[in-house]
This record gives sequence, C-alpha cells and structure tokens, in this order.
Amino acid sequence: MHQTGATFADAAAEWLRYVEHDRKRRPSTVRDYRNTITARLEPEFGDEPLEAIDIDRIDRWRAGLLAEGKLTARTINKYIVILHGIFKRAMRVHGLRTNPVARVDRQPQRRSGDFQVLTPGEARLLVANAESEQDAAIFTVAAFTGLRLGEVRALRWRDIDFTKRIVHVRRNRPAGGVEADPKSGKVRSVPLIDQAGRMLDGLSRREHFTESDDLVFVSVTGGPVDDSQLRRRYYDALERAELPRLRFHDLRHTFGTLAVQAFPLSDVKAMMGHADISTTMIYVHHVPQHDAADRLGQLVEAAENPLEQSVSRNVSRTEQN
Repeated sequence: MHQTGATFADAAAEWLRYVEHDRKRRPSTVRDYRNTITARLEPEFGDEPLEAIDIDRIDRWRAGLLAEGKLTARTINKYIVILHGIFKRAMRVHGLRTNPVARVDRQPQRRSGDFQVLTPGEARLLVANAESEQDAAIFTVAAFTGLRLGEVRALRWRDIDFTKRIVHVRRNRPAGGVEADPKSGKVRSVPLIDQAGRMLDGLSRREHFTESDDLVFVSVTGGPVDDSQLRRRYYDALERAELPRLRFHDLRHTFGTLAVQAFPLSDVKAMMGHADISTTMIYVHHVPQHDAADRLGQLVEAAENPLEQSVSRNVSRTEQN
C-alpha cells in the first residue's frame, strides 16, 4: 500500500491553510472550520495515518454520532463536507490515492419551511419603538430590502440610488469578520421602497459621515455599528412593541414573503442573492393563500357547468353593450 507519511492532523492543517490563504474564505468561515476540526474531528481521527481512515472507519464514526442523538442531520453533514475537503486536498498535496469520504452517505435533511415574519404593520410598530433614528432606519431597511445584517453594516452612501430607487448590495461585514464580498459572491440590486427611502433620506441629512464612501449606519466614530449591541437594541425594541422575539434574520424573511407576492420567483431569487431557486421557494410556501379555496372552487364550477358559464358571459356582454 502506498504510504503518504501524513496523519489526519497534518492533512487538516494543510486544508485550513488552503481555504484561508489560497481560497480566501472569510475569517468567520475559517474560524468555524477550525473550531469544528479542533472540537470534533481531530479528537476522533487526530494522529491516525491517512491510509488507515477508510470508508468503513468513517461510517462507524458517523453511526456513532447518530447513536448519540445529540446532533442534527445538518450538523453531521457539515462535518462530512469538511472531511471531504480535507481528504480531497490530501490527494493533491500528500499523494493520497483515494478520497474515502466521496462514498460516504449524507444524512437526509428536510427543510421545514417554518419561520416567523412581521407583517408590515408589525414592522412599523417595531420601527416606532427603536432606540434611535438610525436603529429605526436599520430595522426598516432590513425588513423591506431583505439585506442580511452583515450587508446592512457594510452599506455605504454610494450604494443608495435615490433617483432610481435602488439599493446596490456590494459588500458584507459579518460579525467578528472583515468587510468582503456579499455571501453570494455577486453584487445585486434591490428596490428601495418609499418607507425605506424616507428613513435613509433622513439619515443622509445628519451632520457627519454623509460622503459617498461613508458607511450609512455608523458608530459615533464613523465605523460600522457593533453587531451584538445592535441585536440587543433590536430585541429591546421588540419587547417595547410587545412583539414576538423574532431573530434579526427574520426581518430578511419578512421581505421575502412580501417580495414573492409582487415579483416573479426568479426576480426574488436575484434580489435576495440566493444560490438556488429552492431557497426562494420557502417564501411561496409560507405565504397563506386565503382565497385559494374560492378560486379553485370557481374553476371547478366553471368546468362542471360550461354551458351555464357561456350563457352567463354572453348575458354579461349584452348588458355591457
């Protein structure tokens, strides 16, 4: 058997170097990878030679995680994906002949499609209970443009086109990370409705930090707003408004449920920066169709009584003439 001379720990260290420096993954992503490897993968595979870790070894490990019953299918699949990346890189760097993870089954996952959103009236109530004018604008923009919190924190005045009523999403600043491209890796544009436009127009009249390159939402020194402090003020506003304790990310879902009622799915997918249309579809399933039974009933009735419907239409046209 070909021997690489490398252990799993060696391969994991090289893969982390690769994703951080060669692939330029976000610091928050690399940190998550490193934490997973340190806490879950190295204690299991650590000093084992790469050749000793075959598909049976990995399947036994996966079965053990399932037997514990503590992890979701999504989390187990995340571990498997990281393992796959480590072994794939080891094939290139250490000369490993095969990737044993390539044939490991993923755990079945089902998206429930269940989440909470605010109605437009509840969003206005949240805004009315914001601690400051800037917080009110942040909550409005998040609920009515669908920007992620990191994208809100990275928004600059040059990204706001008041004339065309468009917000350009060019950058993202995740919690604890540095400013980078949006999560999708692509610049996108979303409509700027009047409710959000008025809030942004008000902020644009403040005394400082209104130049093109300035951040829209700023700390007292002009830097980005603090993620954790903003979330705290958001939850305080929800409490004052006597609204359910929704996550900040649910403001993005609020936009999604509104957008699918106004635009084709392909447009909403582009506005929200989704990689796959199936992600956008969760909003279609979430929006209740209160008149669905009536519309379907009318269709069935028309099909059952075509002559009656034809006579009715002819009478209607005669009356109009």
